[in-house]
Amino acid sequence: MAGPPAPLSGRDVGSFAYLTIKDRIPQILTKAIDTLHRHKSEFFEKHGEKGMEAEKKAISLLSKLRNELQTDKPIIPLVENFADTDIWNQYLEYQQSLLNESDGKPRWFYSPWLFVECYMYRRIHEAVIQSPPIDDFDVFKESKEQNFFESLESVIALCTHLQELMETIEDLDENQLKNEFFKLLQISLWGNKCDLSLSGGETISQKTNIINSLEDLKPLILVNDMEHLWSLLSSCKKTREKASVIRVDIVLDNSGFELVTDLILADFLLSSKLATDIHFYGKTIPWFVSDTTIHDFNWIIEQVKHSNHKWVSKCGVDWENYIKMGRWVYHDHIFWTLPHEFCAMSQIAPDLYAELQKAHLILFKGDLNYRKLTGDRKWEFTVPFHRALSGFHPAPLCSIRTLKAEVQVGLQPGQGEQLTASEPSWLTTGKYGVFQFDGPL
Repeated sequence: MAGPPAPLSGRDVGSFAYLTIKDRIPQILTKAIDTLHRHKSEFFEKHGEKGMEAEKKAISLLSKLRNELQTDKPIIPLVENFADTDIWNQYLEYQQSLLNESDGKPRWFYSPWLFVECYMYRRIHEAVIQSPPIDDFDVFKESKEQNFFESLESVIALCTHLQELMETIEDLDENQLKNEFFKLLQISLWGNKCDLSLSGGETISQKTNIINSLEDLKPLILVNDMEHLWSLLSSCKKTREKASVIRVDIVLDNSGFELVTDLILADFLLSSKLATDIHFYGKTIPWFVSDTTIHDFNWIIEQVKHSNHKWVSKCGVDWENYIKMGRWVYHDHIFWTLPHEFCAMSQIAPDLYAELQKAHLILFKGDLNYRKLTGDRKWEFTVPFHRALSGFHPAPLCSIRTLKAEVQVGLQPGQGEQLTASEPSWLTTGKYGVFQFDGPL
């Protein structure tokens, strides 16, 4: 069998990868520099002259990074000592080993897109940790919080929907429960549209009530394996012994509105007894503008709990209780902010792989997870999802993703070509979505 195809790369002029490196990434860096600049007086109030010096240092490191990228300089090793520095530098050596001598060093536009994009966010983090005493500053925090506040009406609608559902959940028959499960899965899917890295850090919020749009959005789901998820979890529920656990793991993507949709789905899974325990996975450092960190996770729950809307605050109180009871568990792990595709996890992070193996089902939210699941490669559209996973299968898993990168597998013959003919940018606008399942082996 032939090996996997080449990774997506900025060397393909005009491709989404090329445009991301050329336009979107410099825009994100400019916004990060601007954010540091705007907090200058806050740094001074907190830390005096040291804060001002640190702000200047972080800005100069980020300006240098932007210049390296825009002039396609060689990619340089990380220098600041951190938990993952050695693994990153080994990976850089590995990228070097793939090149011919005549190619020189790995460069921004000629290396795999997944690698350089992850490297850029890791370098932003390096610039901040090299600049104490502001070394815990999250340059993306404001935009994540703004996304939540701008989506408040939708948050209220969703929390109200969930709380009204809770009042009758015990009385629902199997079919009604399944319909509610499908509804909340789709809400979690379309919540994934709110991605700040796609817009170069400009805010994208959810201003309409998503529940009313689900029927209209259904034709935009290109692969729909929701039935598989239902049959897996409902059979776990039927066969479960009194004391046994049904564990669903959710590998999170964006904070803000999307995280609320994930928490609402997780709440429903417990209340419907389709699961007994939910494990969430977030990022250890600020990542891809809007990705969830432990701070974002706790912040969202606090905001929801302190809402002056009764159903919203009821959700927040319940969520805090799930955490206290140990039925919701949050994990982070450095692997999620490494450049490796997931098929390398069992070698690079065997502890994380072993943790995921304890799940009955793993839900991978969003586009970056999909890129890492499939290796971010130039697969044919019809290649089976299982094959593109290249041996990664800790447990039955499902990708819940709106399309924002030029990689998509598991389509019907002709489906991709038809979409390309009618909508050339169908792979990258977040308009289309998938539920792609890889079941029990």
